[in-house]
Amino acid sequence: MKTKTVDGVLFAKMIQGGAASLSAHRKTVNDLHVFPIPDGDTGDNMFMTIDSGAAALYHHTDVCLGNTASAVAKGMLLGARGNSGVILSRIFAGISKKLEGAETAGAVLLGKAFEAGISEAYGAVSVPVEGTILTVYKDAVQYTVSRITADSDIESCFDNFVSEMRRSLQKTPELLEVLRQAGVVDSGGAGLVYIAEGMRNALMGEDFDEHLSTPQTLKTVDFEAFDENSVLTFGYCTEFFLRLQNEKIKTAPFDLEKFRQYLSEAGESVVAFQEGTIVKVHVHTMHPGDILNYCQQYGEFLTTKIENMSLQHNEVIVHEDYEPAKACPHKTYGIVSVATGKGIRDVFTSLGCDVVVDGGQSMNPSAEELLYAFSQINADNILIYPNNSNIILTAQQAASLYRKAKVFIIPTKTIGEGYAAISLLDTDKNSAEEILEEQTSVIEGVVTGIVAQAVRDTEQSGMSIHKGDYIGFVDDDIYDAAENKNTVLINLSNKLHMENYDIALLICGESVTAQESESAHRLLREKYPNTEIYMIDGQQPIYDYILTLE
Repeated sequence: MKTKTVDGVLFAKMIQGGAASLSAHRKTVNDLHVFPIPDGDTGDNMFMTIDSGAAALYHHTDVCLGNTASAVAKGMLLGARGNSGVILSRIFAGISKKLEGAETAGAVLLGKAFEAGISEAYGAVSVPVEGTILTVYKDAVQYTVSRITADSDIESCFDNFVSEMRRSLQKTPELLEVLRQAGVVDSGGAGLVYIAEGMRNALMGEDFDEHLSTPQTLKTVDFEAFDENSVLTFGYCTEFFLRLQNEKIKTAPFDLEKFRQYLSEAGESVVAFQEGTIVKVHVHTMHPGDILNYCQQYGEFLTTKIENMSLQHNEVIVHEDYEPAKACPHKTYGIVSVATGKGIRDVFTSLGCDVVVDGGQSMNPSAEELLYAFSQINADNILIYPNNSNIILTAQQAASLYRKAKVFIIPTKTIGEGYAAISLLDTDKNSAEEILEEQTSVIEGVVTGIVAQAVRDTEQSGMSIHKGDYIGFVDDDIYDAAENKNTVLINLSNKLHMENYDIALLICGESVTAQESESAHRLLREKYPNTEIYMIDGQQPIYDYILTLE
């Protein structure tokens, strides 16, 4: 018997099927990256994004389709990572908006909801590029909707949806030259195909391997780390989703600022923001019961998580990989930077960053992680430096959700741009808008060259690159390839005309030996005596050298 309508329960099952399908194929998606270096994380980012949506359903299975779609969208909103993850979250945000208030949806309404996902996804990108996940989704939706009639069943719709999505994916190299040269299809589009296939299979009643979503992830607890003689020192990390209830807020009207004030007095490291009738809360407190009792006067809990931070501290686990909460004075401007590698993080801290979020290439932070970073700063304005092109959309999403300060995104795409911009930051006399303009101007004058090792054979930029070779590149352009990393570094510096720059910063990765770094520094000084050269032991993964020219 064919399915004529989708309700909340079935939609939840389809989302979980989509997440399970992508989970099984995430490495395949990761391996579709264009550059032959280990920077493929599209599969991981998309999985963690949809997984956050699936996780929101573990305690929120609502027969009402609109409510379930809303829960999925909000979960994905917070869990979004990387450009493809953010676009995926916006697709489901558009679907959710169209399904608002709907108990069920037939093929016609579902088609309209999927169409709403197109405009929402394209709207999230300042310059949409065809041949990406955007095209694959748009083509599939338009093809599917063109074949929907009043009598259409959901199965036939998804058959059309998946088949056209596959066809569109195979055409992506025809639309993007970089894909054609690399001999791969778009990784984001591939991830979307796996999600759609999983949703269709779940619709058809096929079994899929359950996976443990974010809230269900089990940790091994060291019970000896907090025994009968221990003293609670660090309190409890308390997180929950609170659904405001109409009956309750009639007698106790909900005021978000008053709510935040209470949480700040009862604990620290507070994150609290509202999306519709759902309030997301994170707080460190000695008395989680008091907070839960207070919050329950406004609504009921959808999820709760309480962890003894003494265990985390003893296991040397820092919550969410963030800096510990700081009692800091109020300031006009606060600074958040994203970086990986202890040496690089230390440099950004020394430059005045209030919080350095651990992340970068292949390790993109989520929107929720950036929100947490914002909450650690007591400032009227927050400047965030993503330092990676794949983190900018996530930063924009986090900035749109934050309410306690104005967040300004300095669009740094590399560590080099971030270093140059922050080192020249002047907040004494400028407005935030003027600072943004000046910092953007600084970025435009920076060139960042990178040396990294190839993980596969490829033909690219007119060169034959072999697995194990080192390549030197800027953005998407490969300038050199050789068996020795220092040879590539020197050749890259020559092709970038380093003699025309006054300052050069060489950041060495964790794989670079002291002998190699000293030799590289000496060779650059000898070749460019008029350029002031600084060297940092950045300890970054993936990239052997980051050469920043100003």
